[in-house]
Amino acid sequence: MVHQYLASLLPAERRELESLIADYLLFRKDIDIFLSEHFSEICTQNCYQNNISACCSREGIITFFADVVINALVSQKNEIEALLKVLQKPNNGYKCIYLGEKGCMWRGKPIVCEMFFCEPAKKKVFIEKPLARDKWDELNLRKKLFTWPDRPVLFDVLEKYFIDTEYSSSLMYMHNSPGLLRIKSRGAGKKNHYGK
Repeated sequence: MVHQYLASLLPAERRELESLIADYLLFRKDIDIFLSEHFSEICTQNCYQNNISACCSREGIITFFADVVINALVSQKNEIEALLKVLQKPNNGYKCIYLGEKGCMWRGKPIVCEMFFCEPAKKKVFIEKPLARDKWDELNLRKKLFTWPDRPVLFDVLEKYFIDTEYSSSLMYMHNSPGLLRIKSRGAGKKNHYGK
């Protein structure tokens, strides 16, 4: 649905959406750098190569609608086609359907996936590199600026954009989750850089 809608947009309309996610993409770049410096080696060796990780379990994935929109905006056509193709196959295994031989098939992984690490991995990294804990805490605070709806945030804005064009998805948690709606109501009146 998102892919088809984006394909129907005029270039200027697409650029407007891309400008909305620019700050978020810079944040994601900072996450990528942090993860490659501190977690990549331990997670690849201990879990992914040994096929024991529960991080990418089929039932453990939470994807927000905004994750889908952002991934569609940053992905190439062939990457989207690969995702659509894998969705045509039944997933009878215990792993996420998007977990391929080289890792996640999404160019822009869902934020929950990107920032999930098991306790043993965090313990090992933060004991060996105590300053990494401070950076991790800072990244988690920055994540809330895009995902925690106590004020207008990117994930909420992207959902509303599609709702206003009469699209609906069960992944629109910002507008359907009772817990997130309570957070939004408590934060009513707060402003951010979206000018709302």
